This record gives sequence, structure tokens and C-alpha cells, in this order.
Amino acid sequence: MTNEKAVAEKLLQVEAVKLNPENPFTWASGWKSPIYCDNRKILSFPYVRDFVKSELCNVIFEHFPEAEALAGVATAGIPWGALAADQLKLPFLYVRPKPKEHGLGNQIEGAYTAGQRVLVIEDLISTGKSSLQVVDVLKDAGVQIEGMASIFNYGFDKAVQAFAAAGVQTKSLTNYPTLIELAIEKGLIEANVKETLMNWSKAPEEWGR
Repeated sequence: MTNEKAVAEKLLQVEAVKLNPENPFTWASGWKSPIYCDNRKILSFPYVRDFVKSELCNVIFEHFPEAEALAGVATAGIPWGALAADQLKLPFLYVRPKPKEHGLGNQIEGAYTAGQRVLVIEDLISTGKSSLQVVDVLKDAGVQIEGMASIFNYGFDKAVQAFAAAGVQTKSLTNYPTLIELAIEKGLIEANVKETLMNWSKAPEEWGR
């Protein structure tokens, strides 16, 4: 079993991912989706949490060895960034969606220095818009972005193009095609809906209209 498949199996095991092509979910963007991924659920299962943390650390160690600190994307990226930073003994910080409206008005919480090599930690990558907003905040603060690591990636063309344009390398533990193949293999969904599911990932904004 590949690492991507093993992680996908864990997500399905704890029902962090739900698949329902017949009654699609509605995302905050208004998009209709046959899948809903909530990696925060993994945190409630210690052994699965430990497995995912270890896989994340392996990816960081292998693909981003120059990283000097980890930055979690609020809110879902915070626990994973903190867990990995603790395991790797790296400094940790996190980035809010907007500056705090009281106190010091911080948008970046934690200690960092100009030129520091920072790896951004996300729970999942969809369109990449909110993830790249965090990258911009960190760049404006003077740090050097090493890339972005996430647990799950939908693999949308829009996101691939956006990260390429921003010059940000991404690495995810598992992805949508791997998860769909495994779900069919396990009998969680019928094989005859595979085409429908894969068509969604090619044009998610149009699906279900």
C-alpha cells in the first residue's frame, strides 16, 4: 500500500471524508460537491492522529529539509502544524484570516525573523485562494516561503495554476483520485459513479448546476 493510499484509508476509517454523489454537500463558496473533507475529526482518534502526524513529518523532512519554522493556517492547520513542529523540534507560528481587532492587532502569532525559511501547514487544499493569502501575509512580513504541506488535496487545475504562478511548491499526504479509487475498492461507493466523481474534480464550480 502506498503512503497516499494508507493516509486515504485512515481518513475514510474515521469518517473525516464523506462521499454522497446523490445528495451533494454545499461548500461555503456555494459550490455543490459530492465530497466533504473535515480533517479536524482525525484529532479525536489518537492512533490515527499519530499516524497522520508521522506521515506529515516524513513529508516535511523529505521535501522541505531547509524549513526553519512551521506556520499553521487558522484554524484547521494550527493543530497539525503544532503537532509536526513539536515532533521535529521546530518553532511554530500561525496566521489568522485577518489581523486581531484588539491588543497588538497581530495577524501572525508567534516569533519569527526576517528571512526565516517558513513552511506553511494546511489541513487541505481546495482552490488555494485562502492558502495563498496566508503565503502573502508571511511574505509581507519578510519571511521566506519554503512551500506548503497539507493532509489532503483536491487537485483542482485552478489551484495547481495558482500555486505555480505564486512559485509555491506543495506536497500533500493524499489526494482526491487516490481516495476515490480506495472508496470504490472498499465498496463504499459504486464503481459506476467514478466518472461522475472525477468529472466534478475537473470543473467543480459547474457541477450540479
